[in-house]
Amino acid sequence: MTSLTIDDRYRTRTRHRLEPISRLEPTVWSGVDGPIGAATLAGHDSRGFSVHDELLGPDEVRAFRAELDRLAADEHLKTDERVIVEPRSRDVRSIFEVHKISPLIGELVQDPRVADRARQILGSEVYIHQSRVNYMPGFQGKGFYWHSDFETWHAEDGMPAPRAVSMSIALTDNYPFNGGLMVMPGSQRTFIPCVGETPDDHYKASLTAQEIGVPSQADITMLARTCGIDQFTGPAGSALMFDSNLMHGSGNNITPFPRSNIFLVFNSVQNLLADPFAASAPRPEFIATRL
Repeated sequence: MTSLTIDDRYRTRTRHRLEPISRLEPTVWSGVDGPIGAATLAGHDSRGFSVHDELLGPDEVRAFRAELDRLAADEHLKTDERVIVEPRSRDVRSIFEVHKISPLIGELVQDPRVADRARQILGSEVYIHQSRVNYMPGFQGKGFYWHSDFETWHAEDGMPAPRAVSMSIALTDNYPFNGGLMVMPGSQRTFIPCVGETPDDHYKASLTAQEIGVPSQADITMLARTCGIDQFTGPAGSALMFDSNLMHGSGNNITPFPRSNIFLVFNSVQNLLADPFAASAPRPEFIATRL
């Protein structure tokens, strides 16, 4: 495990509002070839995200969906701290470090269709910073407010720079109306500092409802007017890759159509975690891997 102390270029979680910060690092790093075509890669660089259709075939989708059903039905697994359940219904909301819990998902992490895309975008060898599966059932699926993942990973995990990329692999069809992920194209170029100190053990509350580390309505409005809002829709088996600092969020799912996905975060080996920049202690390893 590393414990590094470095300069903080992206101050956040302060008492008073700070101005947005223009990003210094590129979105797509050079140096590694991969399966992403030039046009898609250029689009990812400018918009901060890219859609990869038919990443998984129909048989694979069925296999992974069955695996998610198996994990959600495991009552013993619900006692594991890596499993986040809804407070009232006790239904599974997310399972973290799932690539270590599920051998099938462990194989997916190393699949060249997945890992090589991450290497190509980050321009280096990569490792899993975080893995999880998300469940958004019909009628009662809870969304997440607008946020930048990097803001949390920087503040609470000690990620120095936004040299990380997430891949969300849809295991159900994503419609505009069943809580699909909304993104602000190009917002990855601007870091939005957040107001409010990080409480101790903040992760225990934030994994179900985040209140600290979310941008102000004024900053969200500014970004939305500047960047606009897109939404990830598409059939099961498609994947969305997006930059760690891309502003994104999702609404509640009040339709009968469930939504579930495998969520993999790859970090560059040249961007190892330091001490948290705005928290008293690092979050657990099952949320933020330290090499």
